[in-house]
Amino acid sequence: GLGPGSRDLLTPRAVEAIRNATFVAGYAPYVRQIRDLVRPGATILATKMGTEEERTQAAIEATRDGRNVAFVCGGDPAIYAMASPTLEMGTDGIDVEIVPGVTAELAISAILGAPLGHDHATISLSDLHTDWDLILKRVKAAAEGDLVTTFYNPRSRTRTHQLPDALAIMAEHRPPSTPVALVSHAERRQQQVIMSTLEEFKPEWCGMTTLVVVGSTTTKYVSSGDGRRLMVTPRDYHWMDGHVCSEARKNYTHKDLPRADEERRISPSLRFTPLSCLSP
Repeated sequence: GLGPGSRDLLTPRAVEAIRNATFVAGYAPYVRQIRDLVRPGATILATKMGTEEERTQAAIEATRDGRNVAFVCGGDPAIYAMASPTLEMGTDGIDVEIVPGVTAELAISAILGAPLGHDHATISLSDLHTDWDLILKRVKAAAEGDLVTTFYNPRSRTRTHQLPDALAIMAEHRPPSTPVALVSHAERRQQQVIMSTLEEFKPEWCGMTTLVVVGSTTTKYVSSGDGRRLMVTPRDYHWMDGHVCSEARKNYTHKDLPRADEERRISPSLRFTPLSCLSP
């Protein structure tokens, strides 16, 4: 996994795997991204979009021929990438190491703040390989479950109805003021961030390099010290409610956890300083 694009988010393990490879395969833009790391004399297979089957087969065959293959993908290889089809195609007798990478979703979450602070779902809106009715079923389940939802592949030149349809389902279960944000070209020079609401968000803002995050009913916008607007979904930590003793919380179910407004005997040595009292 090569991460979202910036070199400082490429993991040391991935760098080592690329440098040790005698055969490097991948989608051409991803191969260009790490071309300088490829060892002299290594074979490079860089192919265009739509050649995933041929690319995967070539990587497997090169490995069976005794080559040390680095099969590169953007983000994480096991999330909407090539690890799954590679394993499905057949790797019997081959030593396989999945090298994790920073996903686009994790990258945009950090850019936006902390929108994935609680339970969340990730759904691709591309119906090129998945039936659209099944995608809608998953979107509805995420909406009904009040899950923060990240949409991959929200819109392309020919796929224009998918994101509006998905947002309409979300609007049936979320208030109009629900935060909705997009990041295009995350961690690249042309990065773009737009923070909006479910009511005001415009699908035409999106393209193939965009991810869209729809907040839950608890997601909100906050401000940072440098004046930036950030998106956050509360984690629902009960210590955020005030002075609650950790010892007193033991063995409680979630719904029975003591709250800050309940009168309890708490040792002064166990009291916490409220976050609002801390200096910047």
